[in-house]
Amino acid sequence: MTLSYDNTLLTNARNLRKTMTRQERHLWYDFLKTYPVKFYKQRPIDHYIVDFYCAKARLIIEVDGSQHYMVDGMEYDAIRTEVLEQYQLYVLRFSNCDIDNNFAGVCQTIDSYIQSKA
Repeated sequence: MTLSYDNTLLTNARNLRKTMTRQERHLWYDFLKTYPVKFYKQRPIDHYIVDFYCAKARLIIEVDGSQHYMVDGMEYDAIRTEVLEQYQLYVLRFSNCDIDNNFAGVCQTIDSYIQSKA
């Protein structure tokens, strides 16, 4: 299935790549950038920009700050995940706290998911 995206998001996606959060930078530079399967950062899909995307595994990784755990953020994320899943994509979510306090576990979870798709 071909992924569509909103062309108007490209400039914002480029800006987000330059201004990743500390946790996003940690996950990117210390794991995903050199992972044997290609990942993209801040990738437009549909009307959203996802934090990280692996086309081969059809995997989206989101790193969530505290705003994602407020009622409005949780509702928005649920709708967003539902839209992304319509493309047969799987969304893995990690909190900033997960990245800060259990980085090895986060990496293992990602690796296990990708290995299960191989």
